[in-house]
Amino acid sequence: MDRILYTAMSGAKQTMDQQAVVSHNLANVSTSGFRAQLHAMRAVPVQGEAALPTRVSVAATTPGSDFSQGPITHTGRELDVALEANSWLAVQADDGTEAYTRRGDLQVDGDGMVTVVGRPVIGEGGPIIVPLGSSVTIGADGTLSAIGEGEGPEALVDVGRLKLVTPEQTLLRGDDGLFRMPPNAEGETVALEADDEARLASGALEGSNVSAVEAMVAMIDVARRYEMQMKVIKTADENAQRANNLLSIQG
Repeated sequence: MDRILYTAMSGAKQTMDQQAVVSHNLANVSTSGFRAQLHAMRAVPVQGEAALPTRVSVAATTPGSDFSQGPITHTGRELDVALEANSWLAVQADDGTEAYTRRGDLQVDGDGMVTVVGRPVIGEGGPIIVPLGSSVTIGADGTLSAIGEGEGPEALVDVGRLKLVTPEQTLLRGDDGLFRMPPNAEGETVALEADDEARLASGALEGSNVSAVEAMVAMIDVARRYEMQMKVIKTADENAQRANNLLSIQG
């Protein structure tokens, strides 16, 4: 059988994988601080004694994420923060390790813990806890100040400081959507040191850096390429059947 069939099959499979990436990005076009996932493919020569030099298969390669900054929207909400430059917010992942996110829509749960999408926000001494019922403000350096209900301005006290980091290496996206440092030589993921120079803007949110228009165009393009691969597979199968029929007649 002509190896073009396998070539088209590998192309169709990788096209489906790329469609999944595009769909994931499009689904997060409204997610605060989301970083678009990138997907690329590379040609790999078909190996084997019967391989033709013109036959290549396709292998996926995921170069990482698009770290360009998303649009900033002023919300006026005191617990909304937009990180400046290349700063990231440290949070506690489900497995207890430290991870990083650009999402800044902070919440205070029923125990007074500051969270992002249910994950505790890490401060200088661990997860940050604020007094229940207090009004919380966040300074440009990440310092949280709280004032109790009915108390005067003199009752304003610092309750913690957000851990902001500025990585020098490219972060890796995890399956949970959070980012982490690449493993070191020993295979361990080391937490970053807090950057005292990192700054944020309160009362604002950074949006997703996914362009809805570009994502829709990419989805249409990927769908058309998948259809083309399916046509190649059908053509290769028809050619194989004609060749078999011809051999049967000659035999």
